[in-house]
Amino acid sequence: MRDSLWLLTLGPAIWAVHFLLCYVAAAVWCAKLAGRAGPLGDLRTAIGVLTLVALVGIALVGWRGWRGHTFGTATAPHDFDTPADRHRFLGFSTLLLSGLSFVATVFVALSVVFIGSCE
Repeated sequence: MRDSLWLLTLGPAIWAVHFLLCYVAAAVWCAKLAGRAGPLGDLRTAIGVLTLVALVGIALVGWRGWRGHTFGTATAPHDFDTPADRHRFLGFSTLLLSGLSFVATVFVALSVVFIGSCE
């Protein structure tokens, strides 16, 4: 059960770390390296690679949540007070949070796609 609770928070945690690293890297790049009107240049590539790594991590967490959700033969909703239903509910919640984190990570990365300079 404790594995599932930690797994539940892993997708949003990956998104939060990705968000923090992207915006801190952009702030340092623009303040120290490129200047106020400088191009983002290699930072765009670095954020792209970081985004791919984060998306793969979130997808793996979502896949693990899907496996937990489809455990056994019960159908939704998983609202009985049994260990198996709690396990399925946590798996489904993990899957949904991973989906939300995946979309949020893509939206964070899109800012670098549409903004080409530090201005």
